[in-house]
Amino acid sequence: MNSLMSKKYQVAVDGFSSCGKSTLAKQIAQLLGAVYIDSGAMYRAIALIALRNNCVEKDSVNKDCLKPLVENVKIEFQPSDNHLILNGEDVELEIRGKEVASHVSEVAKHGFVREKMVKMQQDYSLTNSVVMDGRDIGTHVFPNAEVKLFLTADPEVRAQRRFDELKEKGMEQPFEEVLENIKQRDEADQNREIAPLRKADDATIIDNSVMSREQQLEHALQIIYVKLGEAL
Repeated sequence: MNSLMSKKYQVAVDGFSSCGKSTLAKQIAQLLGAVYIDSGAMYRAIALIALRNNCVEKDSVNKDCLKPLVENVKIEFQPSDNHLILNGEDVELEIRGKEVASHVSEVAKHGFVREKMVKMQQDYSLTNSVVMDGRDIGTHVFPNAEVKLFLTADPEVRAQRRFDELKEKGMEQPFEEVLENIKQRDEADQNREIAPLRKADDATIIDNSVMSREQQLEHALQIIYVKLGEAL
């Protein structure tokens, strides 16, 4: 397998919310020595640009103000710790703040932002082996990825995981509400106009309803080794 690690490849991890996509993708990237593309961080970086350049007007983002900034933006991920580097500056801590988070959705809905981010993500894969998670990675961002994984789990199981996470953070919420939110998110993800959630025809399904994180990682790595062995 070591000889394969010198090759360039793409691993796409898609699936439903609260399935542990990001955790798995980060683990895979670390073990294989690939770059983990944190797409959420990229959109947060654009939100930070909007705030820094006064492109935010009340709760909306001025498209005319933001567009030229996005056209010239440079986003990289630091190899040592995967921190996001925005135009040469490490902004990892700043993009995780509440103010940035509150404007991410508004920024991400603009087509020119998404087009730029997808182009950058695709460009990364020209010089690096990459692992990326999301909802349309295997169908849109990396349609020719050597490995495509699609994570799923029973809604009740995902709701319990989310419920436990919230409880640990001191943000308790009735389980029934968490479950309903999960179901609503599934419906919205699968039916949204831009980048809907769907399994690529050549993706391998991993149902982790009864899997631990360790078991899921082991299973995913087995699939990846086989797929990369066949593709490379």
